This record gives sequence, structure tokens and C-alpha cells, in this order.
Amino acid sequence: MRKMNAVPMMILCLAPVLILLTIMLSILYGAKNITFETAWNALFHFDSGNVNHNIIITSRLPRAIGALLVGAFLAISGALMQGMTRNYLASPSIMGVTEGSVFVITICMVFIPGMSSVNMILYSMLGSALGAGIVFGFGSLLRNGLSPVRLAIIGTVIGTFLNSTAIAIASYFQLSQNVSFWYNAKLDQIDPKILKLSIPFGVIGIVLALVISKSITILSLGEEVSINLGQRTKLVKVAAILSVVCLTGTAVAVVGKVGFVGLIIPHITRFLIGVDYRWIIPCAGIIGGVFLALCDVLSRFVNYPFETPIGVVTSLIGVPFFLYLIRTRGGEKHA
Repeated sequence: MRKMNAVPMMILCLAPVLILLTIMLSILYGAKNITFETAWNALFHFDSGNVNHNIIITSRLPRAIGALLVGAFLAISGALMQGMTRNYLASPSIMGVTEGSVFVITICMVFIPGMSSVNMILYSMLGSALGAGIVFGFGSLLRNGLSPVRLAIIGTVIGTFLNSTAIAIASYFQLSQNVSFWYNAKLDQIDPKILKLSIPFGVIGIVLALVISKSITILSLGEEVSINLGQRTKLVKVAAILSVVCLTGTAVAVVGKVGFVGLIIPHITRFLIGVDYRWIIPCAGIIGGVFLALCDVLSRFVNYPFETPIGVVTSLIGVPFFLYLIRTRGGEKHA
């Protein structure tokens, strides 16, 4: 048992160091490189008249924290979805969850202009629930059950439809520029107010995920096994969906649509530590946060000195990974 817990314990113990190093990299490097001394002074001896200090405090620090939080939210959401459905292709970006959030946010911007930041997060959660409900609703109508590839196809089609509809609505009401942030996530445009408000919602989603983590481990072994062990599978699934909706909706409200984090990170985490979701949930959150923050740093140099949407970087990594999973796993469900 001690040997099995060595890797997750190491990840959890190294988490503070990894997070601090990632934040420092995010602060130091970009269109304008900043020295470590300047960064230190900005954090502990802030001077409002210093341009570099203002860049760090108002832009780069919120950006780093936002990337860490959103990466954690999406990675935990993906882990829950994969464990609950036993579908190795399940993730918020493939199952229409993020697209549902963007769709509802677009509708709200048209018909409820000037809505508060809290309402933005709540409507984004509603959109996540809508996207997931449509995809799994359609999937449940299939007679031969849901293979991972089939569910991914349905999710992609529904997600594309929601995206296209939202873009058409935004174009008709001449709001395309206002909603472009949610389609092409740009972390340099994070609103610190929404970021601050997102923390309580994210904490609720993470705590709920941790509470049901043991039940998700049992559910990932199969529904029959879960029922035979006396587990209330419907209640566990409802709790998991609530956590996914909360985390994904919050992530989209903060930075917009980011793909593939919820697909890649759970697989990497399971490879490192096994199939116990009591370890997978916290470790996926740490790895996902660091991964997205490092992708954000890399995105600054793809077309230097101009900003590249972070979705481009995650797609460059995620698409080959997605194809690899289909090639190696076929249509099977994971154990």
C-alpha cells in the first residue's frame, strides 16, 4: 500500500513548488520579459507608479492564477466524466459541455446585457448542464449502447451545432467581437473580478468531487459491480454531474473555451498513480493546473511577440493524443 501511494504523495508534496515555479515563469516571460528582482519587488513592495509592477499585478499574476485554476477545474471534470461513464474519450470539450456554456453565455449577452459576474458564472453552469444533457440524452436513445467513439461523435456534432448557432446569433446581433473571448480563450483578458468570484464555485465543485471520489472508483469498475456492492449509482452520478457542471461552467466563465485538458490530464494521472479516484482527483487538479499554465507561457512564443490563443497550443498536444487513444483503444470502455 505504501508503494502504491508513493507517487501521488510525491505529486501532492511537490505541488506547492511546482505551482510557485509555474507562477514565476508566467510572470517573468512574455512580450516583455521581466527580471526576477522586479517581480519580487512587485509582489512584496508594490509601486503603483512602476509600469512593470502594474503589468505583474494587474495582468500576469491574475493570468497565472486563472490558468492554474481553470486547468485544475477542467482536469477534475474530465476525470469525473471518464470514471463515471467508463469512457476513455469523455471530457468537457468533447461531450459538448464547454460548448453549452459558451452557447448560453452568448444568448445572455444578447438578451441580458450588462449582467453581473456572478450571473455570468451561474448561466455558464446552466449552459454546461444543457450541453451535457443534450449529448447524453441523444446517446441514451441509441439501441446498441454507447461506445466511447460513438459518444465522442455525438458530442462533437452537438458541440459544433451549439457553437455554430451561438456564432450565428452573435453575428446577427453584431456581438461577434464581444463574445470572441469565449470562443478563442485568451488568458491575457481575464477579468480579475470574475476570477475572484470563481474561487468559491470551484471549491464547491472540487469538494463535491473529493467527497464522491471513492464512489467513482467503484463506479469505474462497472455499474453491475457498483450495484452489487450496495452503491446508490444514480445518486453518485447526479453528484458527479453537478461537480462537472460547476467546475466546467466556472472555467468557461473565467477564460472561455479551452479544449483537451479534461481529456489528456486524467489519462496521464491514471498512468502515474493507478485507478483510485481518491488520488486521481487531487493529482489531476494539480497536474492540469500546471499543464495549462505552462501551455499559456508557451503560447506567448508561438507567434512572438503576439499572443496566440491558448486553445491552439492545447489542440496541438490534444489532437494527436485523441487520435492515439482511438488508434490504441478502439471502441472499448476502460476498466
